[in-house]
Amino acid sequence: MRTVFLGTPDEAVPTLAALLGISEVVMAISQPARPRGRGLRVDSSPVEDAAAAWGIPVRTPTNPEKLGEAVAAAGADVAVVAAYGRLVPGRILAMPVAGFVNVHFSLLPRWRGASPVTRALLAGDAETGVTLMVMDEGLDTGPTLTTSVVPIRPTDTTGTLTARLAGAGASLVAEHLAAFVAGDLSSTPQDDALATAAGKVSVEEAFLDPARHGHIAIDRAIRAFHPRPGAWGVVDGTRLKVLGAAPMDAEPPTPGTVELRDGDAVLGAVGGALRLVTVQPEGKAPMGAEAWMHGRRGVPARFERP
Repeated sequence: MRTVFLGTPDEAVPTLAALLGISEVVMAISQPARPRGRGLRVDSSPVEDAAAAWGIPVRTPTNPEKLGEAVAAAGADVAVVAAYGRLVPGRILAMPVAGFVNVHFSLLPRWRGASPVTRALLAGDAETGVTLMVMDEGLDTGPTLTTSVVPIRPTDTTGTLTARLAGAGASLVAEHLAAFVAGDLSSTPQDDALATAAGKVSVEEAFLDPARHGHIAIDRAIRAFHPRPGAWGVVDGTRLKVLGAAPMDAEPPTPGTVELRDGDAVLGAVGGALRLVTVQPEGKAPMGAEAWMHGRRGVPARFERP
């Protein structure tokens, strides 16, 4: 079985590794290197790095025409996609004999779109999972092949949950891809009436307003927006990222206020309190929330509206 793989970030690498165990991976396709970080350093993607280390030819097409050329040159039986980061035109989907199979990090049709893990956490879902699906020209609308359910833990962030989903997705590919290519695994159309959209996350959306929002919603937001873009508020006119927090059973300060209590930095929100664990003041490295409050000499902090 000849496969071509399309993926870009860290969470796509386990699927590529799984393909190596069950097929001949004739090519890996990834997004082109882009400037990253404050210094705008140009880095190759994790998939490009992994493929190169494993001796797999890599292409990084910059437009649909070049993508089509790469897929055609691969001459694969099937294409497998995991977090590639770009829609694939219909004419390219038809190139491999068995088409394109996508590893999607949700239980479709719930959370179709770019940010399914973040949306599941924001919504307070008790579980999510991975769906192995046949790609069509829509956004995550193709028929499904199989799923794997993954419970969401109370402390999960988008980072920790994505890592577990990546492993589950790789297992689905290892267990079921060959049967699909052989014609022994049937697909099931999605129920569009049950679909929910997982739109792309913006920095503005990660703004925290504990004076107006409940402590459970604030906790979900902090976990959902970690590690990117990072939940943030405004304190003393500058941005403060909140990288870690936990709900606590305590009398909350005035909503929107942080007080130092018995060594804990306690944030008041509507209906309850949270213990801030890790924060990052603008222009500084992440630090313990208690150290941040000690640096303020214990003076209460107030979250403001920008």
